[in-house]
Amino acid sequence: MTQTTIPQVQPQAGHPRRWLILGVLVSSLLVILIDNTILNVGLRTIQHDLNATQSEMEWVLDSYILIFAGLMFTFGVLGDRVGRKLLLVIGLVLFGLTSVVAALVTEPVPLILARAGMGLGAAMVQPQTLSIIQNVFPPNERGKAIGLWSSFSGIAIAVGPITGGLLLKYFWWGSLFLVNIPVVIVGSIAVMMVVPESRDPKPSRLDPLGVVLSTVGVIGLVYGIIKGGETNDWISAAVLLPSVGGVAVLALFVWLQKRSASPTLDVNLFRNRLFSSGTFALSVTSFALMGGLVFMAYYWQAARGYDALKAGLFALPVAVGMMISAAKSSGLTAKFGHRGPVAGGLAIMGLSLLGWAIVDKDTAVWYLLVISLLFGFGMGGVFAPATALAMSAVPVTKAGAGSAVTNTVRQMAGALGIAVLGSVLAAAYRGKISGTVDTVFPEAARHNAAESIVGTGTEAEKLVAQVQSGSVPQSALANLHSLFEKAQDAFISAMHVTSIAAGGFALLGAAAVVLAMPSRNPRTE
Repeated sequence: MTQTTIPQVQPQAGHPRRWLILGVLVSSLLVILIDNTILNVGLRTIQHDLNATQSEMEWVLDSYILIFAGLMFTFGVLGDRVGRKLLLVIGLVLFGLTSVVAALVTEPVPLILARAGMGLGAAMVQPQTLSIIQNVFPPNERGKAIGLWSSFSGIAIAVGPITGGLLLKYFWWGSLFLVNIPVVIVGSIAVMMVVPESRDPKPSRLDPLGVVLSTVGVIGLVYGIIKGGETNDWISAAVLLPSVGGVAVLALFVWLQKRSASPTLDVNLFRNRLFSSGTFALSVTSFALMGGLVFMAYYWQAARGYDALKAGLFALPVAVGMMISAAKSSGLTAKFGHRGPVAGGLAIMGLSLLGWAIVDKDTAVWYLLVISLLFGFGMGGVFAPATALAMSAVPVTKAGAGSAVTNTVRQMAGALGIAVLGSVLAAAYRGKISGTVDTVFPEAARHNAAESIVGTGTEAEKLVAQVQSGSVPQSALANLHSLFEKAQDAFISAMHVTSIAAGGFALLGAAAVVLAMPSRNPRTE
């Protein structure tokens, strides 16, 4: 292929094919985003078919997040040095190959490992897309470009669950991963043909120690967060050692970077209000989003009783709301500045999450559609302007590192949202269902049955199978007839507690944005 290495774009210029390049970049990113939303609707099916525990299913999701978050900064820095286009293509190919492996496994542990491989590929892809946008667009067009880039997250929210539902209706769950292959092939070819190569023309000396410390620190901290969510024991050694160790390693990384003549990361970026407030808003949004999805994904199927396709259709209003607000965000920030639209987006998101606190299994569909639309609208109103604000503080030559930092922080916040709000959901559910579980199940099955509504259903199916096989007496089913209704009630109650926690956090984030975010970006005025 022809290597078209562009010089760093002049401040007020732009690549002549920048809008076509944007189309290729967002299409490449779409396969990463769709994969996560497809998997959400398939979790229950995969858990059942692989006979996986709730903890194993959490690791199917979290192994991806762990590697993705841990290595994204490394690949952002490497992209600035060796070429962003090169790493983008390698990442897409790796993502496709590991998707094939994930589709063919028959046990939970190999699936977890394959998902980690997919996270490795995704860590190469994500920071390159945003850094290339930063390089090919002039400052006055970057906000609009990033808004369009962000709006594709909304498309993924809709396309993923619907596609996943259709695939599960007609094929086995492995098709959720195989669908990535044609997108990866087309995306890789398009990148090689259309996207120009770019890199830092005067890279500083590579800092291997800084790269290693940043990777080890992020992985340690994210692992501790995930372990805390899995065990719901935040003061155990298994949680505190990796968490505190990760923080200590990151503190050492920052200390060394301040004193390095060739730092991997300019840590002074975090003193810049544009960068720090934008990154903070993205973190709050990711925390509330991922934590909210913990209960939303299970509500439609486990509590409402819908199949995967019907559950996927209810993601459409979220996607529509996000696409509308993300696409309009650059115009709003140009007129009103960043503070108002970002704080307003977080407030809308928080109120929509609080709206779930009055939802039960028979709530009118129109109400659910409205709060879902508002949830997406608020989310889209934060992602695009906050990303544009943060990236405006990053030199174009260091766009890969800057993009990787913002995305890494987002992923860490998302992991924390899953862990913390997942723990809240699990603890609240366990508190409501434990008495019923103790009367229905033998002691060996009680822990898994009380972990989640899916765990309750899985253990009930096992108990019925044991009775049918004759290994357990018929009397074991005496208390089973009312179990499902009690499990639904326990889940609804736990969902209310979790939605209040998620919504309250988003509202606090909105208040913090009002206090800390600059009203206007002086770099664009």
